[in-house]
Amino acid sequence: MAGVPRGERTVGHIGAAYAPATRIGDNQADLLIVTGSEPIATEIEDEPYWGQLVELLEWGSEHTGSMLLSCLAAHAALAVFDGVARVRLAAKCTGVFPQLADDADPLTAGLPAPVVLPHSRLNDVPLDAVCEAGYHVGLYSMAVGWSVISKAIGRTDAVLVQGHPEYEPQSLLGEYRRDVRRYVQRERDGMPCLPLNCAGPGDWELLVRLQQGLEDGERDPSLMDGVPFDEAGARAPWPWRAAATKLYANWLAGVDTRSD
Repeated sequence: MAGVPRGERTVGHIGAAYAPATRIGDNQADLLIVTGSEPIATEIEDEPYWGQLVELLEWGSEHTGSMLLSCLAAHAALAVFDGVARVRLAAKCTGVFPQLADDADPLTAGLPAPVVLPHSRLNDVPLDAVCEAGYHVGLYSMAVGWSVISKAIGRTDAVLVQGHPEYEPQSLLGEYRRDVRRYVQRERDGMPCLPLNCAGPGDWELLVRLQQGLEDGERDPSLMDGVPFDEAGARAPWPWRAAATKLYANWLAGVDTRSD
């Protein structure tokens, strides 16, 4: 979609390898996946691509068998289709959290236990609000709220994902590194949040020490030199991979591929 802020290198790559979102209706689509994006605006309707995102979601609700909407796109769908607004969190929700799965739901049936999923977000939609809007809760965390919900919207089966089953082992650590860099370089004033369970034991101790230094008032870029981020990312555990694979397999198995 046009309007998404991107660096020059990324713009060039997308221009060469991808088609504009406006062409998605050129061919019959069985399903639609809309990923998340780092929020820029306080209000979701003020995001620079909001109008295009609304058009895309409305198109998907009438022309696909299923939509899988992740993070900001999930919050957008709740606003567009249900009039449910997201709520700004006091601190970023970030880390890997235990999940409760509804085994009677075809979407989350058979997930290998224990189920954990990453979350990384600045906003939330309360569980009560999505239940009142008619969504079925497939995955839920006692610590951070719902992770996967679903319901029929128009002609499509919509799956909204507030967690991040698609993340790779190093994803949370990479986001933390970005946030710390912005903070120590004074690009942003918000204190970075250390994601829970984002690294192995030895690396975790270094991350805790870095976070403590930041919270004690240190804002020196050299603080980052003591943490081998690349190596820690390569060693990071991936305990959600099997559950994520099964979740997506269940979703694909249930997609209605009948044409209009």
